[in-house]
Amino acid sequence: MFLKVQMPWNVIIPADSLDAKGLMLKKAIVIRLMDEFACKKATKDLGYFMAVTSLESIGEGRVRQNSGDVLFPVVFSGITFKMYRGEILQGVVHKILKHGVFLRCGPVQNIYLSHIKMPDYHYVPGENGIFMNDKHSKIDKDVIVRFIVIGTKWMEAEREFQALVSLEGDYLGPVS
Repeated sequence: MFLKVQMPWNVIIPADSLDAKGLMLKKAIVIRLMDEFACKKATKDLGYFMAVTSLESIGEGRVRQNSGDVLFPVVFSGITFKMYRGEILQGVVHKILKHGVFLRCGPVQNIYLSHIKMPDYHYVPGENGIFMNDKHSKIDKDVIVRFIVIGTKWMEAEREFQALVSLEGDYLGPVS
């Protein structure tokens, strides 16, 4: 689900980037904010950072004692993406194993769909194995699959989420 969030942030502007007239200050703050925002990637509470939509306010800058850099507290609005239990989404199959498939959905790269959670589908071995049901519907690499989220897990070291999903429900499975 995409969320609109308002977040406080501290932006540090190096002393050599400051303009004597202050004309380029807002631009420098926005550029630095965008760089830091892109590097952060995701948080457990908000999900993946997708975009900064607007800069709401810039607080008064405080000069840092040791470096002479200036720290500006800012508040901005942005878009994030986070999966929730029970949510129905679509993803693209990127890896097929005997016991299930891995999908991608937006910024989430590790979504696992176990063969146990694919009712009526069975693994068909071969050079490029696939899952197929009796109605000849197949789950192959690069196929779009509609699924329901069973659970998510935050991986702090990688700063990303993993998800476990299922096809148990109406209108779930490969999208034609």
